[in-house]
Amino acid sequence: MDWTGQRYEVEVGTVAHGGHCVARAEGRVVFVRHALPGERVVVEITEDRGGSFCRGDAIEVLEASPERVEPPCPLAAPGGCGGCDWQHASAEEQRRLKAFVVAEQLDRLAGIDWDVEVEELAGGLVHWRTRTRLAVDRSGQVGFRAHRSHRVVPVDECVIAAPGTVDVLVGREWTPEAEVDVSVDATGRTHASELIPDRGRLRSGKPVLRPHRVLGAPVAREQAARREWKLAAHGFWQVHPDAADVLAEVVADWSALTPGQTAWDLYAGVGLFAAVLADQVGPSGTVVAVESSRQAAEDGADNLADLPQVRVFAGKVEHVLADGGLPTPDVVVLDPPRKGAGGAVVDAIAALEPARIVYVACDPAALARDVAKFEGHGYTLNALRAFDTFPMTHHVECVALLER
Repeated sequence: MDWTGQRYEVEVGTVAHGGHCVARAEGRVVFVRHALPGERVVVEITEDRGGSFCRGDAIEVLEASPERVEPPCPLAAPGGCGGCDWQHASAEEQRRLKAFVVAEQLDRLAGIDWDVEVEELAGGLVHWRTRTRLAVDRSGQVGFRAHRSHRVVPVDECVIAAPGTVDVLVGREWTPEAEVDVSVDATGRTHASELIPDRGRLRSGKPVLRPHRVLGAPVAREQAARREWKLAAHGFWQVHPDAADVLAEVVADWSALTPGQTAWDLYAGVGLFAAVLADQVGPSGTVVAVESSRQAAEDGADNLADLPQVRVFAGKVEHVLADGGLPTPDVVVLDPPRKGAGGAVVDAIAALEPARIVYVACDPAALARDVAKFEGHGYTLNALRAFDTFPMTHHVECVALLER
């Protein structure tokens, strides 16, 4: 029987990866949003595709956790915006929940027992997100999509968005059913691009989005690792203003290269980590930076033009590594997308036996899977740091050090 719309009184168990907690109702697992471990709530089932589990929202809290707080945004509630997962938890509890998830994924997927601490970044829980994408509803208002839905929830503000992003978009007229990328760079300049569906072009069965209107300049300016960076206004850059510097510091500490050595920076973006590695290996060393986005690779080459020891390759990492011909690395740094690096990339790296691998990860499950693969090649996880680079959400950034 389809449980959608049914309500059950449940005891909330542990947190799970994805911004929800685990409960049970009549023998089935229910993934519950807007709840905290240890609470007793009334859950309304929002999605039931059959099988052993379904999904739901806590619509009434019967016994609250002492870590429960009032969400600062009224849309962080059942039926509201799907962007934030933990506004109803204290800052300390949010970090504890994320630490539990990272530890649980490492244990379950890699067989590693690790005591994880998620470190706080400067700035607090609100007004930190410098880059985001919004949707436009049929009336032309911008908003965010509901959780696991295409429904657009219009917004007048966003408590986690940095000034110069969402606040600049509200009150303007936008093309119905478009999407809007917006960012604010280190200079305080806003960049916004309206993307409209091109019905004549499809990718994976969906219309391709093409730029329609642009506000601001096509180039953003950022600052990190004691350098200024120029990149495409909506190209990849860390969304938390402190994240790039913090991650670069950890990479510099753990890569521990010496002059004349060789390093790889895989999934290099516009070259943040490549610059750190280049400082260590010096003019007599070599840094290979590989990036799949041609625009980002070109921006990286321009940003690092003063460092002749850096060689930038545009192409998918697995393809560039398969082609061969790269100098053997002493250290490999990789920052793959959310799905992780995968077996082919792990195998190609491990086959060259670098002394150390510094793995930057935005998804705990992908990190754990790839760590397990590296361990199968004789590498050991020797250090791990986790950072709350996405407050109020379930996302967390980790850096892992693996050594032979």
